[in-house]
Amino acid sequence: MPHDRDTLITGIGLISCLGEGLDAHWTALNNPSGFVPVVDDTTFPPFLVHPMTVLELDKQIPKRGDQRQMEAWQRIGTYAAGLALDSAGIKGDKDLLAQMDMIVAAGGGERDYAVDAAILSGLPKAENPGAYLNEHLLSDLRPTLFLAQLSNLLAGNISLVHGVTGSSRTFMGEEAAGTDGVRIACQRIRAGQGDIALVGGSYNAQRPDILLEYEMGRVLWNHPFAGVWARQAEGGGMVLGSLGCFLVIESRSHAQARGAAVLGRIGEVVTDRCHRRPGEATANARKQLAIVAPALDRDGSAVISGASGVPAPTVEEQGFLAELGLPVRATGTALGHGMEPSFPANLALATVCLRHGRLFAPLEAAEAAMDSPLRQVLVTSWGQWRGEAMATVTAA
Repeated sequence: MPHDRDTLITGIGLISCLGEGLDAHWTALNNPSGFVPVVDDTTFPPFLVHPMTVLELDKQIPKRGDQRQMEAWQRIGTYAAGLALDSAGIKGDKDLLAQMDMIVAAGGGERDYAVDAAILSGLPKAENPGAYLNEHLLSDLRPTLFLAQLSNLLAGNISLVHGVTGSSRTFMGEEAAGTDGVRIACQRIRAGQGDIALVGGSYNAQRPDILLEYEMGRVLWNHPFAGVWARQAEGGGMVLGSLGCFLVIESRSHAQARGAAVLGRIGEVVTDRCHRRPGEATANARKQLAIVAPALDRDGSAVISGASGVPAPTVEEQGFLAELGLPVRATGTALGHGMEPSFPANLALATVCLRHGRLFAPLEAAEAAMDSPLRQVLVTSWGQWRGEAMATVTAA
């Protein structure tokens, strides 16, 4: 039954390699000739990246000075936030923006590549590696670099450019930052601690430093392109993707009072984490499923998975999802793995599917078609290192 404190999605801003906005994503995911991945395999060989679509920054960040002082990840996030505010019909509404809560999921900024390369080249040859590292970190890195890497700069830029001046929180922690951002926004609204929130994040995957970091952990895919599930036959791995997504979430009573168009309703959002010993993530997922299952309509449901492609959690999630018997789509095949904004982006894709009343076509051979009408989506997130989450989205 509808309730005044239901958490409704009333605005979505989504940008990725597939384009700008929900319609562009729906069109790309439903190509009559079959899905065509958008992948850059030449800039960072042997690694692949899903590159950000070309953006006309002036549309959402009108001042060139603002554009210049932001790094790419901040431009991506500020642009996506502007799209979400436009979608919700509240862009420029100073009174409403002043009471809007903001929760941003963000990593750090970009590195000084030349300094990093010099330190990494010299470190193996140093007589005392620890002393060498301390000396060069103190003398070679610009103090301003640390300011440019502050994760809460994205929230600051959204406030400056778009006028969102209510409470602000920035979460760090890769995928778990995005899942907890959505969870806490929904809990605050349901508890009456707020009426409207802007929630999301951004990720710039087109960075040699970030590719180096994940390759040092041996979790990147370095073969010709393959889907998330298909990669597991050759050892698995991530293909990172540049991604920006923000959602406007508000209570039903607040949305009705301002006559907002409702795009979808977020049900229970549950998050957890574990040490990732074999079976632990599955145990968390089963506990989460027990919480959301009473509201799950299995006849009209499908799963949108945030599987990263990293072998251990991806194989474990694939086994868990097989037990559900529901059609599954791993959006990492289409968007790449975008870390912090992955979960909000999958909630956005769930919403556009519900708006059309059907699931988009399979992205690879391991995914089954769904011919029946779609009434509900179960969105999952198993972070590449930590963080398990689950939520349901239904048509409002």
